[in-house]
Amino acid sequence: MPRFAANLSMMYAEHAFLDRFAAAAADGFTAVEYLFPYEWPAARLASALAAAGLQQVLFNAAQGDFGGGERGIAALPGREDEFRAAIDRGLDYAATLACPRVHVMAGRAPNAESRAAMGATYVANLAWAAERAAAAN
Repeated sequence: MPRFAANLSMMYAEHAFLDRFAAAAADGFTAVEYLFPYEWPAARLASALAAAGLQQVLFNAAQGDFGGGERGIAALPGREDEFRAAIDRGLDYAATLACPRVHVMAGRAPNAESRAAMGATYVANLAWAAERAAAAN
């Protein structure tokens, strides 16, 4: 049987973000996801989830300058320290929200020549993140 999660970044836009949890629950959803939680304290989001009886199932980490067009930093050479800080922050949020999944965004290649270096950076960063995630359970 399919299970669906309401994407609160896209759905219920007529409500303020923190009111979208109750709206999703009222429509019968039991799980939610959204792009980025970092605008709100994790404890506040956990409270909204609990009040609505919802489970957080996914959010993104390591986004970089999303407003400026970046779509992740995991594969961007020279941004490893920023990526690691974002993963640690994401894992902290995941623990507070009891969220089993954090989506790692690779980033966009600025040109075709950069792909090889990006691939190596991506693999190294994912290996590091996997170790951190395993340690965080």
